[in-house]
Amino acid sequence: MMRKLIATVVVVWAVASPALAEESVRVFDAWARASVLASRPGAAYVTIESTSDDTLIGASTPVAEQVMIHAVEKDGDVSRMKHIETLELPAGERITLAPGGMHLMLMGLQDKLSEGTTFPMTLSFENAGEITVEVSVLGIAAEGPREATQ
Repeated sequence: MMRKLIATVVVVWAVASPALAEESVRVFDAWARASVLASRPGAAYVTIESTSDDTLIGASTPVAEQVMIHAVEKDGDVSRMKHIETLELPAGERITLAPGGMHLMLMGLQDKLSEGTTFPMTLSFENAGEITVEVSVLGIAAEGPREATQ
């Protein structure tokens, strides 16, 4: 009897865990700019909110060999991209990755990113686990998903 109860609890926990993870972290406005060539890296942008402290520890997508978290450092008039291993997500704070700032660099594209298409990207969080979002590919000069709907 006790084994059945434990087995039931484990199954319920395993099924409920992904739903709970997605409630603690919300990822929205996932987009990327179209690219001219597959030989050049692409960039993806998202907005993330977490109800509790968490950390973005990585990302992956089938359209690129590697996804790196990049921050931008300014030294006077010069801006440089800097690879960061993780991105801290303070509870209740909205973190927006956007052009000119933090972004997800798509290295080793399988093909160019074409405007009007989408691709899946999985974000890995220290506490919330994995969340997969659909990334919309906007125009080459797009500044964000809001302008595409205006």
